[in-house]
Amino acid sequence: MAINLPNQITIARLILAIIFFVLLGQYSHGESGPRLLDVCATLFIVAALTDALDGYLARRQNQVTSFGRVLDPFVDKVLVCGAFVFFCGPAFVELESGRNVSGVRVWMVVLIVGRELLVTGLRGFSESQGDAFGANVFGKAKMMVQSITVPVILFFLAHQDSVLGSPGVAWIMPAFVWLTVVVTAVSIAAYLVRARSILAEMSRP
Repeated sequence: MAINLPNQITIARLILAIIFFVLLGQYSHGESGPRLLDVCATLFIVAALTDALDGYLARRQNQVTSFGRVLDPFVDKVLVCGAFVFFCGPAFVELESGRNVSGVRVWMVVLIVGRELLVTGLRGFSESQGDAFGANVFGKAKMMVQSITVPVILFFLAHQDSVLGSPGVAWIMPAFVWLTVVVTAVSIAAYLVRARSILAEMSRP
């Protein structure tokens, strides 16, 4: 089976995600230098940009395939959810205080991952009934905010001893973390309302 260009880009993004996690897995706060986080942030940004590229090419060249429709959101979820799982792990804990320096808490990750499981389930059910269940504006906003938050965290932690650690801009990282939480929660509510409408319509005689 020939794999078209958009799907090739999606596969390349999966490979970038694997490299990203391998490198991020080498990080230990207080021991690793800033270069490692800079490389990880750059890889994540490139991977996130290819997400927009493969979707654009698939629509423009009329090359939307079932393979791509499954693989593309899967890679997105692996990349984003995996990054936040890493952030709440022990590698980002300050040994002296026991504080997680990324600002990401376990409950936040549960919210982020739970949202993806919910939407995946709703999409599978809806499309099994023959109804399309594409991403809405809330889902797109959620993805955009999360994709910005990850490199923001990485860059701020890499350069916390420079200007990025000064009080004037230090608030930016926690602000993006909380913005991610809020947008994710709003996205959950929007999809629940959408699912209710679908179920109500299906129950009509």
